[in-house]
Formats: sequence, C-alpha cells, structure tokens
Amino acid sequence: MLQLSFVNFKKDTYILVEGKEDADRFYIIQSGHVKLFHQSEVPGSESSVLGPGDFVGVISCMARRAQVETCVAMSDVVCIAVQRDQYIALIEKNTAVALKIIRTFAARMRKVNETLMKQTQSTTSREDFEQLYNVGAYFDAQQQFDIAFFAYYQYVKMNNTSENAKKALKRVAVLKPRVNAPYLEPSSDMVRKYPRGSMVFSEAQKGSDMYIIKSGSIKISKVVDGTEVTLAMLKAGDMFGEMALLENKPRSANAIATEDCVLMSINMQNFNQMVSTQAQMVDRLTTTLSERLWSMQRQLGNTLLRSNPVAQMTDMLALQIEKMRIPVGKGSQFMTNFTAEDIATMCGLSKNDQARYLYTFMKTPIIKIEKGKILIPDCLELLKQAEFYRKQVQRQNQNQN
Repeated sequence: MLQLSFVNFKKDTYILVEGKEDADRFYIIQSGHVKLFHQSEVPGSESSVLGPGDFVGVISCMARRAQVETCVAMSDVVCIAVQRDQYIALIEKNTAVALKIIRTFAARMRKVNETLMKQTQSTTSREDFEQLYNVGAYFDAQQQFDIAFFAYYQYVKMNNTSENAKKALKRVAVLKPRVNAPYLEPSSDMVRKYPRGSMVFSEAQKGSDMYIIKSGSIKISKVVDGTEVTLAMLKAGDMFGEMALLENKPRSANAIATEDCVLMSINMQNFNQMVSTQAQMVDRLTTTLSERLWSMQRQLGNTLLRSNPVAQMTDMLALQIEKMRIPVGKGSQFMTNFTAEDIATMCGLSKNDQARYLYTFMKTPIIKIEKGKILIPDCLELLKQAEFYRKQVQRQNQNQN
C-alpha cells in the first residue's frame, strides 16, 4: 500500500549530502526551489535549480549507492519522500512520474557520455556512421565473420558511395554465403534468438529497440583506436539498448551474444504499454539507468587522475569491482574478465601511453595477470589504494585553488 510522507526543509538547509550512505529514499519537490551540485570536482558538472514536480536523490536511492550530489534548499521547500520499497506502488498509481524519471535519466546519460568521450577519447563521437565500417573491419581482422558481416551490412545500408562502402560491399558479398547473422533488418518479433558469436546491434547503428535477456549472456563493448574494449558482461534479467529507444539516437556500443541467447525486444509502442501495466519492469529499468548514471559519474571522477596513468588504471579497475558489488573482505580474490589493455583503453590512454605505463601497472602488487586477464589478490587493498589516489588528487586541487 502506498504511504507517502511530506517533509519540510527550511531555506539553506541540506536535503542531500554528496557521499553520505543514507540513500533509502528520494524526494519529489512539491513547492519551493533547490540547488543541485557536486561538492567534489567532476568534469562537465554544472549546478542546476529544480522546482515543483522535479525530483532529487533517485540515482542513489534506486542504485542503493552513496549520494552522488548535494542538494540545498534555496527557499522553504516541501517535498514528498518516496521510500525505495514504495517506488513500485508509486508508479502503479502515477506512471507519469516513472516516465519523467526515465526520460530525464536518458537525457542526462547522453550528456554525461558526451563529457566522458571528450575527457577520455581523442577520436570523434561514436555516433559517426563511419564507425560502423571500423567495427566491421576490426571483427573481420579478428576472423569473427558473423559480427563483421552484420556491421558491414548496416554500414552499406547507410552509405553506398564512399570508398569504404565499396570495400564493405565486397566483404558482404564474400562473407554472405558462410555467415549466420540474424535480424539484419528491423523485425516485429518480440522474442528473438541469437546464436553465440552473433551481433545484436553495432555502435553507430540506427535502432529503436531495447532488450531484456531471457537466457544467455551479452557482451557490451566499443571498438576504440583499433581495440575492442569490454564495457559490461550482462546476464539473464539484465536490460540493454534503452538509450536508442528513449532518445532515438544511434547506438553508443556493440551488443554481442557470448552464449546462445533468447532476448525480448521492446519498441516504443510496447514500452509505453509496459510503463502503464508492468510496474516491476519499470522499477528494474529505473534501477538499471540509476546504476549506469552512478557508474558514469564515478568514471568522470576517474578522469581527474590522468596525470598519473598507473593511478588512473588502478582506480578504473576499482570502479569495475564497485560496479559488480564484489565482496571486499580482507584477502578476497577476484578473477576479472578484463585485460590490462581493456582497463588502459577505458581510461582513454593513447597507444604510446599504454606502451609506457602498462608494464608498471601490471607489476604493481595489487594485481596479477593470469591467462591474459587481471586477477585481484585482495579486493579490499585495491579499493584502499584507489581511494588513496583519489584523495591525493583532491588535496592537490585544493592546494592549487
């Protein structure tokens, strides 16, 4: 049963405090105005003023993380407090709230992603459709022909006049008789099967569906400067592809089946139906977006360590542990699915910097390399080391100011 409470905040009082572990609720502003900002230095961050109908604290509440922002009352403010376990009941009564949160999150994710690209990559936006050809060429060279064919095919559909398009057409003709690339064209099928090693979608591809994994696993990756960077490994119950659905913009990453997969496809029509009839699914989507926004904000903080690449790679690895909520008791080991090169590329290190700093990173006592992947002998020690590096940078910035 839905039981909401009203909370009054006097002018200049703190509603949320960045870093505090008290994110069991979020607030919908009923009257008054608040200022939302980051106390710690975060690239691209700007303060904002919010008023009636806006909400604060949803990211931390839904992701069950520490507060990511500070919120101060600019006037006397009245808020509706929504407990985490009341969210489903709320959206059953008021789907407009869920839609506003989801669409606000989508716009915010796009903005944060653009800032991350500027901070970490020397290349242009991944939305450039020429990236489709780069993806095809990369997987072609890796002899992953089903994936290469899919990317080439999508590229040819978008552009058939450039020199690369002529190359892609030739490869499509050569590869077509021996590949199994399902769903090359848009489909109305809600349930889709993808064999292991096939591509669901490619970065820079146009698309408007999101997916829920019914069975199997999906790898989310990017091709950056001729290297594939694994961003996430998703399992049954996870969602992906929501940005293209919510914002009608090109895909920002690749989705590849690492096992035989059964996926449920959701387009805009059945998404609107889902929001109004399946509150638990909307709850899961809100949680997914909250987790991703938390992770992206955390990654923006990582870019402040660029002057010390070993520190930056250490912190980036710590971020992966935090994202996966790996138990971090003293002496707890964890075998990751990342190579040292993956971590370096996530940090935006150039090939030259990788050549200079990767050896030092791999020789640090906080990691080991086994069969090309990173083993963390003591997760707690890794997190402590990363926190030391972050505090060191904060002190340096404070001294400079």
